[in-house]
Amino acid sequence: MNTSRQISRLDGLVAAYGRWVVDHVWLTLLLSLALVAACSYPLVATVAGTAGPKLGMSKDYRVYFGPGNPQLVAFDQVQDRYTKNDNSLIVIEPTASDTAFNRDTLALAEELTDRAWGLIYSLRVDSVTNYQHTEADGDDLLVAPLVEDARELSDAQIQRIRDIAVNEPLLIGRLTSESGHAIAVNVVHQLPALDDSEVEEVAAEVRALREDMLAKYPDHNIYLTGSNFMSVSFSEASQQDVASLIPLMYLVIIVITWVLVRSIAGTVGTLGVIFTSMMASVGLTAYAGIQFTPPSISAPLIVSTLAVADSIHVLVSMFANMREGQDKRSALIESLRVNFMPIFLTSVTTALGFLSINFADSPPLRDLGNIVAMGVIVAWLLSVSLLPALMMLLPVKVPQQSGGLSRRMESLGQFVVHRKRPVLIVSIVVAAVLCALVPLNQANETFVHYFDTSVKFRTDTDWVADNITGLYTMEFDLEAPGGAGGVTDPAYLKQLDAFKQWWLADPRVKHVASVSDIFKRLNKNMHGDDPAYYRVPDNPELAAQYLLLYEFSLPFGLDLGNQINIDKSATRFFVAFEHLDAVETRALVDEAHAWLAENAPGMETIGVSPAVMFSYIADRNIKSMFIGMPVALIGISFLLILALASWKMGLLSLIPNLVPLGLAFGLWGIIDGKINFTMAIVLGMTVGIVVDDTIHFLSKYLRARRELDQTPEQAIVYSFRTVGTALTTTSLILVAGFAVLAQSAFLPNSGMAQLTSIAIICALIADFFLLPTLLLLLDRDRETTSETPLEDSHAYSH
Repeated sequence: MNTSRQISRLDGLVAAYGRWVVDHVWLTLLLSLALVAACSYPLVATVAGTAGPKLGMSKDYRVYFGPGNPQLVAFDQVQDRYTKNDNSLIVIEPTASDTAFNRDTLALAEELTDRAWGLIYSLRVDSVTNYQHTEADGDDLLVAPLVEDARELSDAQIQRIRDIAVNEPLLIGRLTSESGHAIAVNVVHQLPALDDSEVEEVAAEVRALREDMLAKYPDHNIYLTGSNFMSVSFSEASQQDVASLIPLMYLVIIVITWVLVRSIAGTVGTLGVIFTSMMASVGLTAYAGIQFTPPSISAPLIVSTLAVADSIHVLVSMFANMREGQDKRSALIESLRVNFMPIFLTSVTTALGFLSINFADSPPLRDLGNIVAMGVIVAWLLSVSLLPALMMLLPVKVPQQSGGLSRRMESLGQFVVHRKRPVLIVSIVVAAVLCALVPLNQANETFVHYFDTSVKFRTDTDWVADNITGLYTMEFDLEAPGGAGGVTDPAYLKQLDAFKQWWLADPRVKHVASVSDIFKRLNKNMHGDDPAYYRVPDNPELAAQYLLLYEFSLPFGLDLGNQINIDKSATRFFVAFEHLDAVETRALVDEAHAWLAENAPGMETIGVSPAVMFSYIADRNIKSMFIGMPVALIGISFLLILALASWKMGLLSLIPNLVPLGLAFGLWGIIDGKINFTMAIVLGMTVGIVVDDTIHFLSKYLRARRELDQTPEQAIVYSFRTVGTALTTTSLILVAGFAVLAQSAFLPNSGMAQLTSIAIICALIADFFLLPTLLLLLDRDRETTSETPLEDSHAYSH
C-alpha cells in the first residue's frame, strides 16, 4: 500500500503541475524560453561575436585519441625525436603529356617548391626538383639539386633526370610515380599548436598556391593531401553536415509530424520543442568545454529526433482525449498526467545509454554521448513546459482519426495472443539465427574513407594513393645497438636493409625510406659510381666519414633530421602503402614487430602513424563499450524495477532491449560486416533508445493487469490497442531522423545511423512479438491490484 500511496501522491503532483502550466501559460512560456536562452547563449555569442563562452570546432585529427592512447603516445615520441611530419603533399599531374618529366611540369614543380618555402609554418620542402642528387667527380662528391632552371633543360637532360628519378629508391613511390606520369612536392609544417586555426591557415595558403599555379600552368591537375588536409577535412565535413543535414532534418520532421498528428498547431509546437532543444544542446557544449568534431556534430540532430518522440506522445494523448469530448485544457492536463512519468523515464534511460559512451576510448564519442544526454533532458523539460504552453496559445483543431491503425494494432495483439506459441518459437529461432551471425562483424575501416566522395580530400587522396604514394604509412624508430653514433655501424645498416627488403616483398608497399639507401648510394659514389659498390660500407669509420661529408654538403632545410636523431643513435624507418584497411594495418604492425624480434634483436619496436592509430580506434572502442553497456543496463534495469514496481517486469524488460542489438549486429554482419569506430558506441546509445518502447508497452500492460483486473491475454490486446500506434509512430520518427544522419559526408556517422535505424526497427518488432509472448509465458500469476501503473485509464488509445 505504501507504493500505491506514493505513486498516487506523485500522480496528484503531476496533475497539479499540469493545471499550473495551463493556468499560467505566459509565465510557463517565459520560464521555458529563459531556460533555452541561458543554455544557448554561447551559440548566440558565437554568431554575434559578443563576449562569453564560444562554440569551437576541433581541426586536429589527434583529438580522436585520448592522452593515454598507446598508439598516440608512441607516435608522439617519434615525432618529438625527429622532424615532425605534419605535411601537405602536393601532387602534380600533366594533362597534356603522359609524363611529368617535361619542361612545363618540371618548371611548375620548381616554382612550386620555391614558393612552398614561404608558406606559413613551412619547415621543410622536398620534391623531385630539389632532391639532393649525389654523384662522383673524380675523388670528389658532388651534391646538387636534381633539377635547376627547368625551362633551360635540353631533351637529353630531361631524359637523364627522369632516369634518375624513377630509379631512385628515395623518390620512387614518394615524390614520383613508377611510370613518371606524376610528381609531388611534400611540405612539412611546424605548427606551434597554440590555436586550432593554424591548420586552417596552412590549408588556405596551400590551396591559394595551387590556384596560382593552375592559373599559370593550366594543362595540369594538382591534388592536395597529407595530414594537414586530413585534419582540416574533419572540420569541413562537420560544416558540410550542418549546412545540409539540419535543413533536411527539419523538412523531414515537418512532413512526418504533419502526417502523424494532422495538426498545424501540433506541428508548430513540435518544431518549437525540437528547435529550442537543439539550440540548448549546442550551447551547453560550450559550457562543458566541448569542441565539435564530425561525430559530436551529429548530437544536435539526434537530440532533435528524440525530442520529436517526446512531443508526439503528449500530442497524441491530448488529441485522443479531445476526440473523446474533453476540452483542450482538460485534455492537455490529462495528457501531461498520463505521459509525464513515462516520458521522464524514457528520457532518463536514454540519457543513461548515451552517458555510457563515456567508457569509449575516443574523446569525440564521449562528447557525443554527453551532448545528447544533456539535450534529451532539456527536451523532456521543454516537452512538458514549452509544448503545453504553445498548445494552449495556439488554436487547436482536433484532427480526425479513422482509427484504422489502432484497429490494426488491436488485431495484431489478438493474433499474437492466439498464436502465442508459434510466434514465440519463430521469434526465438529468428533471434538465435541472427545473433549467431554477430561474429561476422569485425572492427575494420579505412580511415581515408571516413569521408564520402563529396569531400575533395577523399578523392584527391584516393587518386594519389592509386598513382604515386599513399597516406597509409608506418614509421619505426629503430635504435642502433651501439648507442650514440651507432647508425654508421655496418651490421646495423645491413639489418635496416634486410628490413627494407622484407617490406618490399609485400605488393601493397609503395615506398620504403631507410638511411641504408643513403649509405649504399654514397658508397657507390665514393667508388667512382661503380654499381658493384651499391651496398652498405664494410667499414664503420668509412661510413661515418661518408655521412659527415654528405651532411656538410646538404643545403639549409634539407638535412637528415627527419631520418636520423641528434646523437645518431637511431633512425626513422618509413613505409608507405597504396591502400590498407584497419585489419591489414594491425596485422602488419604485429608481423613487423615479430620480424624485428627474430631478425634484429634489440631493435624491436612497434610501427606508428596516424593510419596505425586509426586502425586500433574501433577495436579499442568496442572493448571499452563492453564495460559501458553493462553499467548502462544495470542503471536502466534498476530504474525500471522502481518505476514499474515489479522486479520481475524490470528484469524481463532486459530481453526485448538486448535482443534487438543482437539482431541489428547480426543483420549488419550480412549487409556489411565492418564496424567503424563510431558504430562501436551503438551498443550504448541504442540500448537507451530501444528501452523507450518497452517502458510504454509494459506500463500499459501493468495498468491493465493491476487496475482493470485483466488477464494476461486481455492486457496484451489492451496494450496493443492503446500504445501500439504511438510506438509505431515514434519508431518511424526515430528511423527517419537517423536516416537523415545516414546522409552524412562523414561515413562513420552514416554507418552509425544506419545500424541504429536497424536496431530501432528490430526493437519495435521485438516489442510486438517477443515481449508479449514472454509475458504470456511468464506472467501467469495475478499481479496485485494494490500497485498502480505509471499511466491511468485515460492513456491515449489511437
